[in-house]
Amino acid sequence: MASAVLKVAVAGLSRCSHLTLMRAHSTTSPLHQGIPGSLWKLGRLNHIAIAVPDMEKATALYRDVLGATVSDKVPLPEHGVYTVFVELGNTKLELLHPLGEKSPIAGFLQKNKSGGMHHICIEVDNINSAIADLKAKNIRTLSAEPRIGAHGKPVMFLHPKDCDGVLVELEEA
Repeated sequence: MASAVLKVAVAGLSRCSHLTLMRAHSTTSPLHQGIPGSLWKLGRLNHIAIAVPDMEKATALYRDVLGATVSDKVPLPEHGVYTVFVELGNTKLELLHPLGEKSPIAGFLQKNKSGGMHHICIEVDNINSAIADLKAKNIRTLSAEPRIGAHGKPVMFLHPKDCDGVLVELEEA
């Protein structure tokens, strides 16, 4: 009987040690991460972009119903979108609505009538080094060169097929 109790106790201890190890691996990583020897570092989540079929309705939801601070609607013709930023304290949401016939958001909304998550944006400390490094690792970009994004900083989109189905925007911090 005593040996059976001891076996259960040891087994329980073993499981607890395993859980402690699992927790150690699931903790939040430092704010800036980098590959050893790399010339660039990955930073914080800047925003999550949501394509919306009705900008006024979406803006009202976040401002009037949820009580968030929202920016004015800003046209970005070079990107084919209108944007509104929703401040969340630790990050932002970027509401996107089509601007013009060639808008990439128009195509997204044709496939997703109710709208939905479009992309995530992560800051990097050196966008040109990040792009060169990622291209060397066979990560495709959606344009040949960075463009100026909604925050007035250089941005580059990474191909979702190379990023587990997620459209990733890199923005220089």
